[in-house]
Amino acid sequence: MAAKGARMIIHLECTECKNRNYTTEKNKKNDPDRLELRKYCKFCRKHTVHRETK
Repeated sequence: MAAKGARMIIHLECTECKNRNYTTEKNKKNDPDRLELRKYCKFCRKHTVHRETK
């Protein structure tokens, strides 16, 4: 039986309205710190910083 991989599903939360708009995968071994991306928020209707949440 194969071991469970290091990739985990994470959620990206808008820093302005606190909605969780996006999900993605990330390898915890290669990127231990929190992910931060500028993406479009459909609730704010603009590009904002989205941070990783669990």
